[in-house]
Amino acid sequence: MLKHKELPKVVPTMFRQSVLQAPYQETSHIPYNTPQKDSLRLISFNIQVGIRTHAFHHYFTRGWQHVLPHHKRNHTLEEIGYLLRDYDIAALQEADGGSLRSGVVNQVRFLAETGRFPFYYQQLNRNLGKLAQHSNGILSRIPPSYVEDHSLPGRLPGRGAVIAQFGHGDHSLLIVVLHLALGSRTQDRQLRYIRKVIGNHKHVVLMGDMNNPLEHLHTRSPLRDLKLQTATSQHTYPSWQPQQTLDHILVTPGLEVRHAEVLDCAISDHRPVTMEIGLPAELRHLLRKEQAEETDQFEVYASDA
Repeated sequence: MLKHKELPKVVPTMFRQSVLQAPYQETSHIPYNTPQKDSLRLISFNIQVGIRTHAFHHYFTRGWQHVLPHHKRNHTLEEIGYLLRDYDIAALQEADGGSLRSGVVNQVRFLAETGRFPFYYQQLNRNLGKLAQHSNGILSRIPPSYVEDHSLPGRLPGRGAVIAQFGHGDHSLLIVVLHLALGSRTQDRQLRYIRKVIGNHKHVVLMGDMNNPLEHLHTRSPLRDLKLQTATSQHTYPSWQPQQTLDHILVTPGLEVRHAEVLDCAISDHRPVTMEIGLPAELRHLLRKEQAEETDQFEVYASDA
């Protein structure tokens, strides 16, 4: 039986839609794998709905796969899932939530199953019915206390952010998964929105396809006062001959960056970016196995930008 957790008495005013209950659904019967005692391994990956792209002309010759299914797509997803097994939290962009083009496969859940993650959440950003279910996703080996589902501001709807909190109060970690728009003005609006949501939270990780170079995020974006850190500025796009740094994992100063790397992986048109972070003493309780076993449901709040 799934446990039902009581909702907090106070819901922030930014969440104008009704509260959504999202009971955890088991992805497998594989035992919970405890992460390292004092660190987390993170990965962010724009998977381009499982379409292999190894050259610019593939956007034209394989573009039909954005609409119609392909018999090798699940094989590509399996490769991605095996890759994700080495990490504790995964941020996904450009996943499909189960439509014609994916063979009615929820790719977030598929990767949670294949990657052996007990916790996952799919955020549906652009619902085109049976044709496409544009989504972000988060996979985790530790239980989130709750997840907030945000629609980001912009002229065209369809960009979103998932904010997962692990723990409570000052002894919590905030993971922000996002996929920003292409235009610089819209990006600034979206980052201002994210900055307000983060507030004064002490321990924050931002992961995703930000369509923005690192230098801009550090010096000219609404996030600059956070003094976010990373350990790599390697290019991530295009995967076959990277020339731009569009995908990032950024952390606040209270988290230790132990290792960061862009993987030499050309499954998608973006390369995945990875990071190992050391947790301060007040966050290490999140990694206890008994903490994970007592929670089998998490709460999701919906927000309009």
